[in-house]
Amino acid sequence: MFGNYLIGLREGLEASLIVCILVAYLVKTDRRDALRPVWLGIGAAIVLALSFGAALEFGSQELTFEAQEALGGSLSVLAVGLVTWMVFWMRRTARHLRHELHGRLDAALAMGTGALVATAFLAVGREGLETALFVWAAVRASNDGSADPLIGVALGLLTAVLLGWLFYRGAVRINLAKFFTWTGGMLVVVAAGVLAYGFHDLQEANWLPGLHSQAFDISATIAPDTWYGTLLKGVFNFQPDPTWLQVTVWLLYLVPTLTFFFAPGRVAPSHAAPKEPQPHDTQVTPSAVRPSDRSGGAGAGDDTDRLHDGARRAGEHTVGGQG
Repeated sequence: MFGNYLIGLREGLEASLIVCILVAYLVKTDRRDALRPVWLGIGAAIVLALSFGAALEFGSQELTFEAQEALGGSLSVLAVGLVTWMVFWMRRTARHLRHELHGRLDAALAMGTGALVATAFLAVGREGLETALFVWAAVRASNDGSADPLIGVALGLLTAVLLGWLFYRGAVRINLAKFFTWTGGMLVVVAAGVLAYGFHDLQEANWLPGLHSQAFDISATIAPDTWYGTLLKGVFNFQPDPTWLQVTVWLLYLVPTLTFFFAPGRVAPSHAAPKEPQPHDTQVTPSAVRPSDRSGGAGAGDDTDRLHDGARRAGEHTVGGQG
């Protein structure tokens, strides 16, 4: 249940932050008239994500067992690929996501209502489709016949919506770069279990060999119906009797992905957000002015330009304390 809660929290928070950034920018620039088409695009994106998830769930039930396993395994592999890309992308762009969205919104405002709807729809819809696919694959991988996986996802999404609202109201501030880094690492661990389960589905569909070649079987030690077995299943999609292919895929994905993800310097310096100057950095006292500056030296004009530029940047408002 925790693993599914983490998926709902992480994926839902990305979408919530996007909505928060879009709405806050329109309110700040006194363009409340554009809120309606933006909300229309957001609503359409949510309907699309829910429809996609429903199609995956109910459409697959009409298939044969082998077809269901083949579809489930293929979509699990696809979901892990998309989530892995998104985890790395968010870590790289989290610091300047606000500026990127503001640029798109400015262009949409100049084009009209339809562009506003499309901008909001595309920004939220991508997150929604990815979330629906990964949630479906993760719930399918950890489903034990109970509603616990769906409850975990629902609680995670509700928490994400609440945090997004608190960010917008300015009631809570967290370091989003660190948040996305650590939750991204945990999501990679969950994704490794989903990937291994997906390959098991492909084995059951007879697409891959080795279904009966078990690496180990510790069902007698860690029974799936015990509390710790349920905990391991919910957090890591742990299986007490995996095949050799599942173990190999799990290790080949988890170890290098976590190594690259937590490696220092993953964010390129050229893409890093500039340090926001503090208010006291823009104050100049008479004692701080050099004689050469008073005499109108060549450096005085440059210093003044930097001062004005710093004062302009210092007044920018950030969402949740992040640039």
